[in-house]
Amino acid sequence: MKLFTIGFTKKSAETFFTRLKDAGVRRLIDIRLKNVSQLAGFAKRDDLSYFTKTICNIEYVHLPELAPTANILDPYKKSKNGDWELYERQFLDLMRARQIEITTPRELLDGGCLLCSEEKPDHCHRRIVAEYLQQHWRDVEIEHIP
Repeated sequence: MKLFTIGFTKKSAETFFTRLKDAGVRRLIDIRLKNVSQLAGFAKRDDLSYFTKTICNIEYVHLPELAPTANILDPYKKSKNGDWELYERQFLDLMRARQIEITTPRELLDGGCLLCSEEKPDHCHRRIVAEYLQQHWRDVEIEHIP
């Protein structure tokens, strides 16, 4: 099973959609808690759904159950030097409680690409989700699209 991840920050629309298409992504899986902000530019929910289908023939799905809750995300984002280890621990606990390895259909994620805003995966929840599923499903190959 192949699972991609990508962030849209610091990417032009051309770069973003070209990379998705070139990687062979079949489905863009938006795992942001808030996906309608004007700050998201081309990556607002309705625009993204239209663009992925029209430009790349890729399905768009929003899975907020793979996003952190506001009470986990907000303290991390609002703190000048957010405590990444605390955030990661809390988010892992949330995924365990939600049992995402059971409740999330594998076929939905196979060939899918987890989308978040962060430019790089190192300090982003999309990496945590991908690695969590890899640990539980074992046959997951993760590719972070730059």
